[in-house]
Amino acid sequence: MRGAGMLRPMSEWDIKKLHILRTLREQGTVTATAEVLLMTPSAVSQQLSNLAKQLGVTLLEAHGRRVRLTDAAHLVLRHAEAVFAQLERADAELAGYLQGEAGEVRVGAFSTAVPALVVPAVRRLRLSHPALEVRVREAEAAEAFELLSAGAVDLALSLAAHAPSARDPKFALLPLLADPLDVALPAGHPLAAEPGLRLADLAHEPWIFGGSGPWSEITTAACEAAGFVPEQAHSAAGWTAILAMVEAGMGVALVPRMAAADRRGGVVTRILSADQPRRHVVAAVRRGAEDGPALARVLAALRDVAGPA
Repeated sequence: MRGAGMLRPMSEWDIKKLHILRTLREQGTVTATAEVLLMTPSAVSQQLSNLAKQLGVTLLEAHGRRVRLTDAAHLVLRHAEAVFAQLERADAELAGYLQGEAGEVRVGAFSTAVPALVVPAVRRLRLSHPALEVRVREAEAAEAFELLSAGAVDLALSLAAHAPSARDPKFALLPLLADPLDVALPAGHPLAAEPGLRLADLAHEPWIFGGSGPWSEITTAACEAAGFVPEQAHSAAGWTAILAMVEAGMGVALVPRMAAADRRGGVVTRILSADQPRRHVVAAVRRGAEDGPALARVLAALRDVAGPA
């Protein structure tokens, strides 16, 4: 006879409930998990209680006013990730079998990646695979992974600095592009025509960058690597606002080369050839899904547009 604490057979593992458990691990609270999955907190708790009974182990334990996953829960999820990946592979193969040259791929991408990478890739695919439909959703770099994990998009374009660890079993990360960062100065700035301009030459300039988020961190890290901490004179998140302030002589800014379409006539952009800071762009898919024919074609088109990584 089976002991009371013995794990149940795999046939009793419930994929939907395992997905709820994985989401709880990611979100940290039952309330946040319920919001992401469009459930009530009581329904989340009930489903996880049922899963614990099915598996014959304790999955959650009280931790103050919250709950946390037990070691048994982490063990279950470690094996469940392989199941999720295999289901993604099966779904990708089935999609290829059913759709042939057709299909739909939902892409989540940060703002500058949409015109620089996604739109040119879609144009190529319209010529080579007209039955393949690509749906685009603009999302901040970090948000793209949340959408991918929740199944709201099939492919996420993000920055490597804000990507999960390569060891994260949920995602397959694919390097796509090393995007150079140039410095934007007002057209009449004394250093606008300075030969061999270096980032350190701008150490005492007022800087314009976001108050938080990836671009703040990228600008700060690049300047610190050049030996100084930038003085933030103004804060803005969009390139239109940042470059308008540069044009008005309110400060200088680092600008990704992918944002070239947003540049203005009163702004001089200089390549920092001696420093050449870069931001690394990655594509991510749920692990196991990368071999699906439609997704593979979109990835190939993105690589062609990006060129050598």
